[in-house]
Order: sequence, then C-alpha cells, then structure tokens
Amino acid sequence: MRIAFVSLETVHHRDTETNRRLQSTLELLGDAGHDVHLFCARFWDGDSPTLERDDVTYRAVTDDPDARRSFCLRLPFDLGAAGPDIVHATARPPTALLAAGWGARLARAPLVAEWYGDGGVDDDRWTRRAAKRGDRIVAPSELVATWVRERGADGDRVETVPNPIDLERVRDVTPDDRVDVVYARRLDEGANLESLLLGLAELRGRDWTATVIGDGPEREAYERLARDLRIEDRLSFVGDCSLEERIAAYRGAHVFAQTAEHCVFPTEMLWALAAGCVGIVEYHVDSSAHELVEGWERGFRTTSEDELADAILSAGDLEHRTFDDRFADYDRSAVAERYLEQYRTLREEYGLL
Repeated sequence: MRIAFVSLETVHHRDTETNRRLQSTLELLGDAGHDVHLFCARFWDGDSPTLERDDVTYRAVTDDPDARRSFCLRLPFDLGAAGPDIVHATARPPTALLAAGWGARLARAPLVAEWYGDGGVDDDRWTRRAAKRGDRIVAPSELVATWVRERGADGDRVETVPNPIDLERVRDVTPDDRVDVVYARRLDEGANLESLLLGLAELRGRDWTATVIGDGPEREAYERLARDLRIEDRLSFVGDCSLEERIAAYRGAHVFAQTAEHCVFPTEMLWALAAGCVGIVEYHVDSSAHELVEGWERGFRTTSEDELADAILSAGDLEHRTFDDRFADYDRSAVAERYLEQYRTLREEYGLL
C-alpha cells in the first residue's frame, strides 16, 4: 500500500512526543513492507526534493518548517501528483490537516486525521474546522478522543490507537537488581514527583527501595525534598537512561508509579507494565494513564498521597513478574495492524478494493 503521511514538522526538526509518535508509525508501516512517504518541511542538506531513509521517503513541500502558508498551498498538489492509496495527516498545525484534506480529494484517497494532543488541543477557529475533517480520526487515548469530540469531531469516526512497544525487546533484556518502586519521566514542572515522595515518606517505617529515572530542571528540587523527608538513603536518582537500561530496571522493579499531571499516552508506563510491574496511577484530569490500569487486578488508581502509600502496600501482596503478556495488543505488529485495518476499511468504503 502506498501511504502518504503529512506533517509539517518531524522528529528530525524537533524531538517532541507528537513527532516521536509519527516516527514510530512511519517505521511500523515501513518495516511491514508498505510504500511510506512523508510530506514535510526539508530537514536534510542539499537541494534534492526527496530523501530515502530507513524504508521511508521524505518529500520536501517547503524548506522552512515556519513557512506554514507555503506548505499548505503546495501540499494539495504534491499529494494529488503522488497518487497515494491513503493520506494520513497530523493535526499540528490544523491548517496543514485542512490542506491535506484537499490533497486527498485530488488524489481520490481516504483521509486519516491524527490528533496526538501533546500540549492539549486548542479551541480556536482553525482547530474546530480541522476537527471535522477526516474519514477516520485517530487519537492515542480516550482522553484525547474526548478533546477532539469537544472540538466538533464526529464521534463515530474517532478511533483510539495506542503508542506501540516491542514485547520481544522486553523479553530479551536481563532484569536489573530488585527494587520496590520505580518512577521514570523528565523531571520538569509537570513531573509531580512530589506525590510519590510524600507517599513513600508515609511508609518511612517500612522496608522499601525506590529508583527515579530521568533528568530535568526540577531534579535538584526533588533531591532536596527527598532529603527533607528523610528518605534519600533508600531512593536513587539515576538520571537519564537508555531504553535497554530502563527496561532492565522495570523488569527488576515491583511497582511503577505514574503521578505526572499531563500525559496523553503513558508510553513509559506501558513498557514497565509489559515488563511485569504493578501499575499505580495518581489520577489527574489531563492524564490518560489511568486508562491502562482500569479493571486490571495489578493496577491501582489513587487520588492522594495516602492512597498512593496504601496502594504500594497492597501491591506488595502481588507476585513479582518480569513480563506480562496481557499487553500483547500494544506490540508493534498489533498496532501496525490496527492502522492497516483502518486503511483497508476506508478504501473498501471508497470502492477502491
């Protein structure tokens, strides 16, 4: 299948959650043998209008990611000339999604609109117009799906497709030393690590160890809080780690704690749950993390530091695992098939199969 992705910006321009999600999808479908093209702003040197890299053809619509107007003006004609079987466009910026809609019409191809929601979904005129576009609308979680519906999207067209993980990779990593609790996230103003630290302080009289993975501008403040709470001797701040190192830590840990206030999809938590961790989520209105543990016997949802501490104690009664096959539906192959099933269904509806 010839798939035309549209995104003004890529992970090669800026490393953001939205762009990483796009890159993962490109790689999934390229690895599956499909003819994958991304229409974007140029990020490579030289004058060539295209770049072939890792089973993906990048096509420069403009030379400057800030040139939104020229990108939107050229995009429909570039898509029409490419003749894709499907057009899959991100909604950042929403005007690019609108332009992709015109390009899909020229190409006589179905349009999939992707809303990731990193940083929220605006409520302006262009966003509301873009929310109505797309034969299918894809979001990573019910949280983002709700945001898009609230902007005017047809709820019958909205589908949730999660971020993928690689279960074979989880199995292949040797577990690290055992710890009771692990936390992993960039330590910035949205990390809300203080909730976990306060919860652990409630258990000061118990025997436990914890690891904090990640770095950021608030790390020093969190380390100072751990000292003030007199728990620093059982808490290790290990900084940034590679994915292999993080998986090893998760396979060794018993509990993964998710307390961040903003999270459109808890990818890091998903890696940890697949690696056998019990999941403890502090509920926040702008976080979808609770969606992963609802109705699961190895998952807890909390709303306060006291409840979090109680959940850690309750988790101690559950067996330690280093792998959990419950999350097979989040494997790379399964997520790729979910996209492809959407594409095939749309092409059938268009009478193209």
